[in-house]
Amino acid sequence: MTGRAATSAAWVAVIGGGQNCEHDVSLASAAAVAGALEDAGYAVVRLTIDRDGSWRHGVDGCPVDLADAIHVLRTCDVAVPVLHGPRGEDGTLAALCELAGVAYVGSGVLAGALAMDKWATKLVAADLAIATAPGVLLTPSTAPGYRWTRPVVVKPVAAGSSQGVSLVASAPGLAPALDAAFALDRRVLVEDVVTGREIDVAVLGRPDGSRTVAPALEIVVDGLFDFATKYGGGADFRVPAELADAERKELEEAAVAMFDALGCAGVARVDFFLTADGPVLNEVNTMPGFTEQSQVPKMFASAGVSYAELLDVLVRDVLG
Repeated sequence: MTGRAATSAAWVAVIGGGQNCEHDVSLASAAAVAGALEDAGYAVVRLTIDRDGSWRHGVDGCPVDLADAIHVLRTCDVAVPVLHGPRGEDGTLAALCELAGVAYVGSGVLAGALAMDKWATKLVAADLAIATAPGVLLTPSTAPGYRWTRPVVVKPVAAGSSQGVSLVASAPGLAPALDAAFALDRRVLVEDVVTGREIDVAVLGRPDGSRTVAPALEIVVDGLFDFATKYGGGADFRVPAELADAERKELEEAAVAMFDALGCAGVARVDFFLTADGPVLNEVNTMPGFTEQSQVPKMFASAGVSYAELLDVLVRDVLG
């Protein structure tokens, strides 16, 4: 999968930031992506979306309006949207690129929207006979009628980086957990707690229709893999995960099936719980964290594909 040296004619727009709770995570991913692509020989143009929706251009962060930002995008050969979460990863930025006629790395509008919506993802998985945690969908009007009966995980339907996710082990914890989730989304999932190993699988889709699956990664953590654990260094990433051949095959097949059913492109991370009864899908990330120390780059690195090489492949697959 080793990429070729980039040509000086290839201009790449790297877009980071965004109007959601993952703004800072996106900035870190975008900075890492831009630096690696520059080191690989690409001419990189940086664009940043501030929390208020305004745009900035360049390393110095010069303010530009949306029309000017689109003009900058149109001067580039390809865009790399590195936004996580709503108003970015959910197909919003892909739609902007498509309307502007700019080629871009990653999943399109429909795949981004479906994968960001955890309830829709569960429906797709059910049609593929891929297990998910039993759960219910709540809104502000239906939530008051929900009663806690057993340990559950409460999460926003459309958010990422484990923001707004709570483990509710007793009835008094339900109300604050719902409040935290509703602060980020008008729809909330309440799911049964799944006991199993947390296994991530990265799938890379190539233009010829082939699918490359990186060695799986296991997240070893004491308790819930929440935002603080994810970014505070409390998690132990083990790659490749120790899996029996049958387990590995089942996980990889389920990951590719979800990638294809959602219509993903580029690279996506498919997260599972591996239980005694087999894989249980947790979620699909069409624009996962993408610093060199993030899960997806770590998985491909374990297969001998460096961070720069992975990014080069993603860009060149779009350039053709």
